[in-house]
Amino acid sequence: MVASSTEAQYVTFGLGDECFAVPVEVVREILDHQDAFRIPHGPDYLLGLRDVRGQGVPVIDLRLRLGMSATTKSPHTRILVIDIPIADKALTLGLVADRVFEVTSFKHQAIESAPDIGVRWPSEYIAGVVRRESGFVVIIDLAKLFSSSDKVSLLGVGASRNASEFAAV
Repeated sequence: MVASSTEAQYVTFGLGDECFAVPVEVVREILDHQDAFRIPHGPDYLLGLRDVRGQGVPVIDLRLRLGMSATTKSPHTRILVIDIPIADKALTLGLVADRVFEVTSFKHQAIESAPDIGVRWPSEYIAGVVRRESGFVVIIDLAKLFSSSDKVSLLGVGASRNASEFAAV
């Protein structure tokens, strides 16, 4: 099926009982979960660095970043390696998800704006919601999810470490 200009493709994934989505064009790859190389004095949601094809990539526990309980590793736990465009750079992150469901298309007219009440997360992090028979899919606005200070510190973490520094750990 070819997506027309009236729809866009998203990668859907689960955190607990909730279903989330990010635009497919920001997802570089999806990896099996591996423990990350810990970075001291980072934010609680920064699990550490992971070697992704020779690049040190900060790994984020998205559940913690959204104010949920920490991720419990299971056979279904995955890391979505994403590139978030920031000005003239891309912030590469690994987002830990309880499970990845599918790549799916949503029609633009089916995407509703984020409600101001009734959700656990600040609505500025939500790009929209899509109704499905099984419930809602929350589309995350990745650029807004990470504040300016987050972006600066995370860019520094990824840039300051080269994969060979922690690959043997």
